[in-house]
Amino acid sequence: MTWEIAFVLSLLLLTLLAFIWEKYPPDIIALSVFSILLLSGVLPREKAMAVFANPAAITVAAMFVLSAALVKCGAVDYLTSWFSRAATLPYPLVILLLVVTVAFISAWINNTPVVVVFVPVVLALARKMNLPASKFLIPLSYASVLGGTCTLIGTSTNLVVNGILHDRGETGLRMFELAWVGVPAAAIGALYLALAGKRLLPAREMLTSILSEEERREYLTEAFVPLNSPLIGKSLKASGLISTRGFRVIEVVRDGVAITMDPDITPLCVSDRMVLSCRPSGIARARAMPGFDFTAEAGLEQITAHEGVVFEGAVAPNSELIGRSIGELNFRQRFRVVVLAIHRGGQNVRHEVASLPLAMGDILLMMGTEQAINSLRQEDDLILFDRPPLPSFSLHRRIPLVIATIASVVLAETFGLIPIETGAITGCVFLCLCGCLKTREAYAAIEWNLLFVIFGLLALGAAMQHTGAAAWIAQTIVSGTDHVVSGPYKPLALLACLYLVTMLLTEVLSNTAVAALMAPIALGLATAAGLDSRPFIIAITFAASAAFATPIGYQTNTYVYGIGGYRFSDFIKIGVPLNLICFLVAMYVIPRIWAF
Repeated sequence: MTWEIAFVLSLLLLTLLAFIWEKYPPDIIALSVFSILLLSGVLPREKAMAVFANPAAITVAAMFVLSAALVKCGAVDYLTSWFSRAATLPYPLVILLLVVTVAFISAWINNTPVVVVFVPVVLALARKMNLPASKFLIPLSYASVLGGTCTLIGTSTNLVVNGILHDRGETGLRMFELAWVGVPAAAIGALYLALAGKRLLPAREMLTSILSEEERREYLTEAFVPLNSPLIGKSLKASGLISTRGFRVIEVVRDGVAITMDPDITPLCVSDRMVLSCRPSGIARARAMPGFDFTAEAGLEQITAHEGVVFEGAVAPNSELIGRSIGELNFRQRFRVVVLAIHRGGQNVRHEVASLPLAMGDILLMMGTEQAINSLRQEDDLILFDRPPLPSFSLHRRIPLVIATIASVVLAETFGLIPIETGAITGCVFLCLCGCLKTREAYAAIEWNLLFVIFGLLALGAAMQHTGAAAWIAQTIVSGTDHVVSGPYKPLALLACLYLVTMLLTEVLSNTAVAALMAPIALGLATAAGLDSRPFIIAITFAASAAFATPIGYQTNTYVYGIGGYRFSDFIKIGVPLNLICFLVAMYVIPRIWAF
């Protein structure tokens, strides 16, 4: 072992630990790796910069845009509309239809927007069937993952591996090559979820369950502190506004901005405006409190004096709210609603809500008027759960154009007319020129952080190949297998070992990151063992997506984690058997389709 190999292996280990630690965003970690490789000189500059010419990242970006166009034009709306009529069917049949439908759609477009669109539909269906949403949301996420394993464009993982193969001079993946293993796994997985889902999936309550029945019928109104009020200079606690029954102060607005207040210390000032949440029994008590007046009665413009509607919404992927707190966003002033609680990672947060930075998939419990809710529904930053999003009827006439464009990209690659990256980029440009998607919307649809993760880890993979670290790992695996299995079963044992390592890494790391790291090892292992590389490439590509046992292994799992009120153990209970099913399908199919 050379010092270069030791250096790269140490960097690989530190990268994996950093991803698991989650103190820093994955794109920052990946770019840090890229910088270390450049500064150390372990990877020559020209080879490091060559990763930006890899077609994988460009293709992934283009597929995000094509997916956004298909969702925006309302094509998915048509497929979701008939689901409301499935409420009369038995639960197993509903789950089977859900998994098959979502898997089919996810085979052609990015699976995250598919799940985002289906969540409100599934929640409405759960209410009609009088079942908790937790009985439906995990199957929804799993269906999108299974569908993504069936085609080349189904998930970014497949495209990353395809780009690495082209970069190494290997034959790239064909459009439907993965379907040999993906379709059987999806079919068996659908049957498993339909038959075992109701028994294995938990009955979890959503965020609104932390409120009493009376709390759900609160009224929002606004009061202000007039001149000479006895409340001036007193904190909310000293003024008796904290312990008063029947109403509570949700927010204090000073000079048009919602301020962060310590109810025990921060004094009230003249003209402070307070947003009050009053239960029906507390409205009269609020009006009788001395020291402040209701704004409508004082002749001031009032934000709201209507019945407050309690509703939930999730922070959408790529939302501008991510990383910013409620207080920093001046949430109430911006959206005309107040945040009562936040649900994250199986925990409900009701205190210090204003200072908690938001993350993708956070569930916000909000209160506002119907008018404010309808306005918020038009935003892309939050996905509301009360009913499905409003369809884009004005763009429905462009559905055939968008579908034809995506079909052209698929057919052109399938018949070898043009490379997938060329077709995808051309399709994006065409849809923007036709007005199906604005340029700003196209750029916003791209998950830029994912692209930088791909670039950084492609550089690490190139360093593993350049220094011989990938070959060293592969040779170590082959030598270790020799002590356990020999003869005709050795290739299958190597395949199983590589699959299981990839699957375990995928449960705690980004699936795209795992694919970028494992592809060079798979190629090196095949060379060290004197076998064809294709079975091993197919195995790590499939295993890198088949992550079901944790809510952090795949973005869609993370997204439904908070919405369904799940616990970490819920994913283990139903996900481990599905992992085993996919493993057995892969071990049976791969050696029979791709010979060693």
